[in-house]
Amino acid sequence: MTETKTAPAAGLKGVVAGRSSICIIDGEHGILAYRGYDIHELADHSTFEEATYLLWNGELPSRADLADFTTLLAGQRAVPRDVLDVVQAAPPDASPMAILRTAVSALGELDPQADDISPAANRAKAARLTAQIATITAAIGRTRRGEAPIAPDPALGHAANFLYMVRGARASSRAARAFDAALVMHADHGFNASTFSARVTAATLSDMHSAVTSAIGTLKGPLHGGANQNVKEMLDQIGSPDRVVDYVDAKLAAGERIAGFGHRVYRVEDPRGRHLKAMAESLAGEGDPTMLETQLRLIEVMRERKGLAINVDFYAASLYTYLGLPSELFPLLFATSRIAGWTAHVMEQYADNQLIRPRAEYVGPDRRPYRTVSER
Repeated sequence: MTETKTAPAAGLKGVVAGRSSICIIDGEHGILAYRGYDIHELADHSTFEEATYLLWNGELPSRADLADFTTLLAGQRAVPRDVLDVVQAAPPDASPMAILRTAVSALGELDPQADDISPAANRAKAARLTAQIATITAAIGRTRRGEAPIAPDPALGHAANFLYMVRGARASSRAARAFDAALVMHADHGFNASTFSARVTAATLSDMHSAVTSAIGTLKGPLHGGANQNVKEMLDQIGSPDRVVDYVDAKLAAGERIAGFGHRVYRVEDPRGRHLKAMAESLAGEGDPTMLETQLRLIEVMRERKGLAINVDFYAASLYTYLGLPSELFPLLFATSRIAGWTAHVMEQYADNQLIRPRAEYVGPDRRPYRTVSER
């Protein structure tokens, strides 16, 4: 006996699972907008602080509001010593995403408002989490290189401070701006897997730290958060433009995917790709330009072979490399940005909550009589 006669869409593809006023995605036309503001304008003109304010409040801030909000986030960057101890005590072979997941869970144990899900408490926790995840990510990167974490600099903006905490030196204005725009473009993307996971957790009226921990656990999966790291590993394996054809043909013949191409939502090029490409090109002089040349050849070959466009991960890999960020941190950079969207969605879920409880299509055996063990 089955629960339903209607076969579900595989992976809930095309299923509307809720209502939201945070993010618009039109995959057929390559449109992405936060609260109605096109991602192209935000990438060119906005900052991570401004985009976060927009996602949380629904409107762009005034000059005074932005200054206050920037100061608020900068003042929340410090991470409790106990949490940094968790990071530094992690085994050398531990997954960086697992370390981040554990550290955020530990933050929830220490947060005095952890179980308070009032709007005011949630705004305060969202600010702390957004600031602290950047500090934790930087600390993970430093620790894995055998270096001590660097304390945040409140005089720097969010993007510039993160680069400083990872690299140990202040970034150029060009590098800081490039990373800032990358954070803006990764800040939200509708009901993606990790965001939906956060909303499911919040819908039980669990706390924000638990919801964000759920999101990080979901992002840890290689089909979601690891794609940018996969692109970097692919580029390292290919090595040069003249090896692209052989690499692609061998992969496709083996039925394997080429990292950085295709998207679950977009049928055309991911609208964020052009900006990441431009920023990577602006920084190519600080690294090996062969990586970009290889990417351009990959685009040509994949267009010929499969007709597929790039996704956001394709040029994020080269941009982060030119910024001097280690590839093992690439998935965590996703979390460092997407925390803005996760917390926005968690607060939206709380504001008009209903338990998320879908049904499953039962495909097991029909009802059967039970026989005692002596009868079997």
